[in-house]
Amino acid sequence: MTEAAERGAAAPETAALTEAAVGGAVLPPAGWAPDVDVDAARAWALGRAGEVSFHVQTEAAVWGLAADRTVPAASVIKAMLLAAYLNQRGVRGRRLRAADRALLDPMVRRSDNVTATTVRNLVGDGALRRLAQRAGMTRFEVAPKWGLSRISPRDQTRLWLRFESFVPKRHRAYAMRLLRRIVPKQRWGVGAVALPPGWRLHFKGGWGSGTGAVDHQVALLVRGEERVALAVMTTGNPDHEYGKRTLRGVFKRLLRGLS
Repeated sequence: MTEAAERGAAAPETAALTEAAVGGAVLPPAGWAPDVDVDAARAWALGRAGEVSFHVQTEAAVWGLAADRTVPAASVIKAMLLAAYLNQRGVRGRRLRAADRALLDPMVRRSDNVTATTVRNLVGDGALRRLAQRAGMTRFEVAPKWGLSRISPRDQTRLWLRFESFVPKRHRAYAMRLLRRIVPKQRWGVGAVALPPGWRLHFKGGWGSGTGAVDHQVALLVRGEERVALAVMTTGNPDHEYGKRTLRGVFKRLLRGLS
């Protein structure tokens, strides 16, 4: 397993957006200094079977392990499909209809693949590439099969730290609500980590065929103006249950000092 590490570096300027884009200031968690916790997560991840990479980003700093390693996106890409759909010319300026919700709700909340394919066919590859460019993603590669598109942990935290800024204003509350309301049976990993009072969790997972070949989660934690984005990606797990335990273990350690 690769050990390329990143320790509390300044957040990249390419990720910066105006406060107006997200409706206010974007601040790092008050008093949060996760260096020791990141080291613990890194050490634990390196002892797991398969390959683990992760990235943590606030407005002030970034931390990671093999954060530029690309992996098949699996269903993590459905968050990008959500943003791309809501940005369509015929959608962004109007109220959402029942037909829109019938595609987006199951695609995000229960990770339905049929609706994801329909959305992908509607928005096209160009919309995903444009979204990646807007977010400052440098390693994203779209594939004919959407689940095989390539993503990296660093690129995903760049998108997720201010996710709603990539969604038209009238649809932001709806998009964020979907990402908060993942169905209970898919709330493993970060969804099973206890958070301090006041923090709201938005996340999306991807697990491919459920064999453990890939198990990923990307998350945004919000409390008032405070934000932290995290992406954990695993490949080559012995099985899906092992992958879920790896995700929970890494997220639990990364967030241990959050108050």
